[in-house]
Amino acid sequence: MATEKLSKMVAQAALDAVVKYGNCEAAAKALGVPRSTMQHRLKAADMYGLKVDATKDKDNPRLLRKRIEQLEKELKKTETESDEVEVLKSAIGTLNSKHSELEIPAWTFEAPKRIAEPGVPTLFISDVHGGEVVNPSEIYHSNRYNIEIMKQRFEYTLKTGIHLLQILDKDMRYPGLVMPLGGDMISGNIHDELTATNQLQTMPTLLEMHEMLVKGITLMADEFGSVFLPCVGGNHGRDTKKIWNKNRNHTSFDWLMYQYLAKHFQVIGDKRVQFFIPDGPDAYYKIHNVRYLLTHGDQFRGGDGIIGPIGPLTRGNQKKQARNQAIDMEYDVMICGHWHQYIQLARLIVNGSIKGYDEYAFSNNFGFEVPQQALWVTNARYGITYRMPVLCEPPPKPTTTEWVSIRK
Repeated sequence: MATEKLSKMVAQAALDAVVKYGNCEAAAKALGVPRSTMQHRLKAADMYGLKVDATKDKDNPRLLRKRIEQLEKELKKTETESDEVEVLKSAIGTLNSKHSELEIPAWTFEAPKRIAEPGVPTLFISDVHGGEVVNPSEIYHSNRYNIEIMKQRFEYTLKTGIHLLQILDKDMRYPGLVMPLGGDMISGNIHDELTATNQLQTMPTLLEMHEMLVKGITLMADEFGSVFLPCVGGNHGRDTKKIWNKNRNHTSFDWLMYQYLAKHFQVIGDKRVQFFIPDGPDAYYKIHNVRYLLTHGDQFRGGDGIIGPIGPLTRGNQKKQARNQAIDMEYDVMICGHWHQYIQLARLIVNGSIKGYDEYAFSNNFGFEVPQQALWVTNARYGITYRMPVLCEPPPKPTTTEWVSIRK
């Protein structure tokens, strides 16, 4: 044991000497030993995992320079991933705008000027699945979908949302519109069947989606004066085989499209439009006194043929509540997409889809649901008041019947 301690002491002294005198040769000369002996001691220091003793010669310029170099290397290593993200943001023009940092628009929490004002409306857009094709002949002609239909449904959804809010308040006394983008905006190539059947590949789809969303967001800004868009990525738009927990959004084409949308409105100087694009999977924001958590919803697993996704969604919401409470970020209502089913509960809002029923849902015997999105109003005094599903296309024409009929 004494020999081992002595060896460590000698090895440590050799290591400190190299740092003090700048190189192995100068250190060997200072200690009066051959260069080969010095090298042997340094190998021993490496074997023992020894480091420079910072308490010795702490004011030595060479030692300080060496320590600075070591710290710079460690800092560079830890910031590599972050640097790559900043370079990407800089390249698309959003570095200075800090869209990953929440800046809540004043109109989302300011008290209304008149008590009769309905509040702040939210139109939730998610699960568009741009680029995907739904073949009607495979699902009893209950639905069809392609890029052209996608554009028609998106426009119809926005105009129907405006119409419903005009019914609620003919004077349109809304301070602005919150329009969350909840992920799965594009179909992606995560499954072989999608790669084989998508109408367009990912990049051309992104161009189509970008043009469609720019027009839609501009329409809503013209109608409501201001639009706030919290954004999260989905599971379909990824460029990895499986969903990553690290860098989830930075491997998502949804996130990339959000950044380009933000750049567009930033470049043209349209301050009516404001984005919140967090780096993580959840977006936390507040409207009046209601705290919202936006997530895509793919973290929740399970469900059955009786209650559908209510079970996993309720359990998942409770887990997120506990997590956020522990970090002092409690929320009141979780909103998510992913499940393609419109659900409105007191503390949970689940969005439908613009794509609608497809071959996957049909093959797995899931319940049929028309393409629809969620619309609600957050009142400054009463919280969430009006809740309305927004159909994404005109419903079938009703058959002519008497308004009251008695079966004979």
